[in-house]
Amino acid sequence: MKIKQFKDDPLSHFSYALVSNGEMALIDPARNPIQYYKYAEEENAKIVAVLETHPHADFVSGHLQIHKETGATIYISEKVGVNYPHQSFDEGDSITIGDVTIKPIFTPGHSPDSLTFHAFDKDEHVLFTGDTLFIGDVGRPDLREKAGNTKSKRKELAQMMYQSIQNKFDDLPDEAIVYPAHGAGSLCGKNMSDANSSTLGNERMGNWAFKKQTEEEFVSEILKDQPFIPSYFGFNVDLNRDGAENVQAAKYRVPIHLNVENIEDEFLVVDTRDEQIYKKSHLPYSINIMARSENDKFETWLGAIIEPEEQFYLVLETIDKLDEILERLAKIGYEKQLKGIFTLSDKITNSSEKFDVATFDENKENYTIVDIRNDAEVSEAKIFENSYHIPLNELRNKIGDLPKNKPLVVHCAGGYRSAAGSSIIESEIEEVAVYDLSEDVKKYKS
Repeated sequence: MKIKQFKDDPLSHFSYALVSNGEMALIDPARNPIQYYKYAEEENAKIVAVLETHPHADFVSGHLQIHKETGATIYISEKVGVNYPHQSFDEGDSITIGDVTIKPIFTPGHSPDSLTFHAFDKDEHVLFTGDTLFIGDVGRPDLREKAGNTKSKRKELAQMMYQSIQNKFDDLPDEAIVYPAHGAGSLCGKNMSDANSSTLGNERMGNWAFKKQTEEEFVSEILKDQPFIPSYFGFNVDLNRDGAENVQAAKYRVPIHLNVENIEDEFLVVDTRDEQIYKKSHLPYSINIMARSENDKFETWLGAIIEPEEQFYLVLETIDKLDEILERLAKIGYEKQLKGIFTLSDKITNSSEKFDVATFDENKENYTIVDIRNDAEVSEAKIFENSYHIPLNELRNKIGDLPKNKPLVVHCAGGYRSAAGSSIIESEIEEVAVYDLSEDVKKYKS
């Protein structure tokens, strides 16, 4: 058995190809299948199966496109209730890929329909754990209250996760390799390791979820301090349950306009350029969600700030960024909402107020400071004692809560989010100046 792990850094998503004796199975694939097709050619292997651990919330899967283009069978739990062509795959079933046997284990908790896949041959045991078992943590159980048409209560799912961890892995060997669907940085859990794999034995020793504890203690711990839920999560669950359309066709039907000076309609504008370029010249009423590199969590914050099915335009720094940005949009299924892509004319004069950090430093009482970090970050420590706290993902709906008697200074933890937050406020408030503290916030953190 040969396994290749693919990583999508911005979403901290792991997908897998399992190869044996000329056949290949894909596990929890990303939306664009080309990387898997290239690997199949390298291995001279035929893609015969796509296995889905559950309908994912944080990314769009390419399972249906892969089925249509390769003839591979999609295997997914009957509990998901999908209508696209598939083979139900639940406890008691098994398939063979080359010389490898794969059996599903029902491990609800992150979702009510989650599976773990146990793959084994005469030499090796492997577990593809999806969003059930991460390295150092387990999947959060609170998404299905808001994510998707099928609703489940967080406490009920937390109790299911307790039973899954306590009972479903008992008969598996310590040397079984654990391959999760996510790593550190994903919003599908809260305390994941940077490691991309582990062994079941190491997780039994080091993962808090395997420690001896009561169900009540487990439920209390897993529900505590979970990160926010981006708006797009429920949209992606339903999209994955239906099956997404061909990604290449979907991406490239978006119209492109070069050297735009203004727009006449009222659609939202998302500007992906670096904050310094944006502040010098941008379209009025636009939001600066930077997509400079894979280090920027563009997908997450686009899907947290912009609502599913809300229409918008997109600004690129150069047309050379087109393919990359379209790919990132499609990962969360937002290409259908995109009305057009722009590059901007150098004649645009609309700019943001320049911020004098030295003046702010000496006269903080003359400003209203807006902290747009997440609730958990603020509960750990406030950076400025008398600041207003509105998380970035809630900011568009709560701008009316901000006072307008002083200039507004927006900050996050490192500068990326405050570029978006200050642009949101700037586009809505005209009575006072709006400033972005940006990376200067770091000198105020203890």
